[in-house]
Parts: sequence; structure tokens; C-alpha cells
Amino acid sequence: MKAMQLARAHAPLKAAELVSRPLQAGEVRIRVSACAVCRTDLHVVDGELTEPKLPITPGHEIVGHVTEAAPDIRRFKIGDRVGVPWLGWTCGVCEFCRHGEENLCPSARFTGYTIDGGFANETIADARFVFALPAGYSDEAAAPLLCAGLIGWRSWKAAGPAKRLGIYGFGAAAHIVAQVARAEGQDVYAFVRRGDAKGEDFAKEMGAVWAGPSDGPAPEPLDAAIIFAPVGALVPLALEAVRPGGTVICGGIHMSDIPSFPYAILWGERSLKSVANLTRKDAEEFLAFAAAHPIATTTVRYALDDANQALSDLRDGRLIGAAVLIP
Repeated sequence: MKAMQLARAHAPLKAAELVSRPLQAGEVRIRVSACAVCRTDLHVVDGELTEPKLPITPGHEIVGHVTEAAPDIRRFKIGDRVGVPWLGWTCGVCEFCRHGEENLCPSARFTGYTIDGGFANETIADARFVFALPAGYSDEAAAPLLCAGLIGWRSWKAAGPAKRLGIYGFGAAAHIVAQVARAEGQDVYAFVRRGDAKGEDFAKEMGAVWAGPSDGPAPEPLDAAIIFAPVGALVPLALEAVRPGGTVICGGIHMSDIPSFPYAILWGERSLKSVANLTRKDAEEFLAFAAAHPIATTTVRYALDDANQALSDLRDGRLIGAAVLIP
């Protein structure tokens, strides 16, 4: 099998020819047909997530087809189209797992971080954390659903029933969440980099009623805000933008330090909360929602060998939508 691997942080990925290992109980082998590139992959490559398995094959928004299943697998058969997300394994017995909070399992393993992922033409996954995908999506279009969609969904649920929802950082997750919010009758306010006219236009195409610079004020008080950009300085700005009783959700796995801010902008029963990983319930809920609603994904296609270019384009803000690697 061929993979693009990271040998050490701050280094480019390198192509590697690997020997496929035998399956263990509970696993499926998947021929990868598409893998989206997530900002979390960038955090791994740039050393901001500091405990990867090295060398590691990144990629956790995987779409492919089952080519082999362990003898104990009954959920999938050869040829089934499936998706593999970030959460790749949990212990199932800790307090968090037993109470429906498997996203907080202290022993959890993560696709593309502690388990080899989908920047390859083949991958192996624990079948418990593999999902059937809605039929209405091509492989390329389905790939961003597996993290941008799932983390976006969990963040959106955490924000609560906001009539006016702000979204800070309008990338892959935001462009999906905006469509979910609009389908539920919410007004979306998009905050993008100052001077990013293309980003403002894209947000409006995705249903935003307003789009403007993230370092500026909201046009009216928001009920809730979700921060997808990994920029801690946006937290005080979002708190100032929400009304008393409003909620600010930090949707990323990594964020730069949050600067100090006056208590007055938190006071008034405003809430600040992070979202960590995802659960299998999130995947089941969101994929069912995507099957029932016209959620479009905007993608930019790259060859597997061009994974470093895709990461660079994401790092430098050159992407509209989600980068997707096609082996």
C-alpha cells in the first residue's frame, strides 16, 4: 500500500510503500477513495498536537470501500461504502464510556493521530467506529462530512436553539454548519478574516444573512457563537457579541492562548464551552440529517502525492471549502 507519512513534526509528509498487515478481530480493511484534509491534520503536522504515533499516516475524514473484514464482523460486507472519522477507538469500560461520553475516554485513540489514517490508498479501522454513508454524495463530496460535518454538528448542538448564530472562521466545518442552521430556521452571521471578500461571498452563498470581519462587532446581539478558527483572541470578541445568557462554543481541538478579558463580558450568565472530539451518536445523528437535507459540500481536489500542497493551502488560507485527497 502507498501512504503519505509524517516522520516528525514540522517536516513535510513523505511517500512510503508499506506492507499491509493482517486484520485483527473487530477490524475492516478499506480501500480509500477520498480523504478530506482537516485543520487537525495541520495541527499534527505543525506540532501543535504533541503526542502523535510516529511515523503516522494522517487523515481522518476517510471514504472508501470495505475490501476485507475480520471473521467476527457482521455490520459490513465486502464492497460496502463506509466512512471513518477522528474517533477511532475507545475502551468502552471507563466512566466516560459508560455514561455516553466516549469522546472524553482517557484511553481513546484517534484516526490519523494515534491510529494510521487515510492519506493512503488503504487503511484499517475498528468496525465499531466505521459508518455507512448517505447515498446522495459522491466519495469526494462525502469526505468532509466525517469531521467538518461531525464536529460542526456537535458544536452546533452545544450552541443550543439560537435564533441568531455567529460563526467565527468560515472554513470546511462552518460551511456545513451554516447549512444545518439554515435548515433549522436560524439566521447565520459569518465572521471571516478582515479583507477576505471571497470568504464573505462564500458565507453568503452558504446562507449567511451577514458576513464581516472577525475582529469587528456583530451587527446585532447574537444568541450563540461557534469559534472554528484556532485563534484565542476571538474568544473575548465572541463573548462581547453574544447577548446576556448567550453561549460561545470553541469547536477546535487546538487554539492559541486566550488573552485576558474583563469579567464584564462574561457576566450576565454568558457561557463559554469547548467541544472535544465526537461520539458515535453524533455520527449517526448527523449522517441521518445529511441524508434527509440538501447539505452541499464545497471541495478542492488534490492527488494523494500533493498532500503537502493541500496542507500548505489550508495553512495559508487559500482554500474555499475543504481540500480532499484522491488516491
